[in-house]
Amino acid sequence: MLPLLKQIFLTGFKTEAPPLADAALRVTAQRLEQAMLRKLGRALVIRHVDAGSCNGCELEIHALNNLYYNLEALGIRFAASPRHADLLLVTGPVASNMKIALQRAHAAMPEPKLVVAVGDCGCSGGIFGESYASCGRVANVIAVDVAVPGCPPTPLALMQGILTAIDGHPM
Repeated sequence: MLPLLKQIFLTGFKTEAPPLADAALRVTAQRLEQAMLRKLGRALVIRHVDAGSCNGCELEIHALNNLYYNLEALGIRFAASPRHADLLLVTGPVASNMKIALQRAHAAMPEPKLVVAVGDCGCSGGIFGESYASCGRVANVIAVDVAVPGCPPTPLALMQGILTAIDGHPM
């Protein structure tokens, strides 16, 4: 035990340097906030649906709420009900068991509704493709406005996809 404590004392504390400010993130965040206020005039509410993913995309979506990306500060929040949502964020290939649930969530959203397919699986079916257990990509089940590829896509790519959905949709 004493040799270990001696080594800790001699080494001291070693930590990582804080990340540098990302100019692309700052520009995307400003554009996202401006587009949201211009098109909606209020906060954007997102409903996330996991249609059968491996949870890689979910980790990146959760990162959007951390202090570095901080979507909540821009006025974007996640809702538990599709009835309160403006945007449906769908991850994974649509499992056959999730097809009706996804269609019902989409139908429950008020107009105008936006749909963003996230990840390679949501955009193309990924390695799962179409089979008896999988409907494949999200566009096979509901209409998709924007597809954000990547396995998994970065939080910045997700923000850019949300911005594209807002900017490209006539509201």
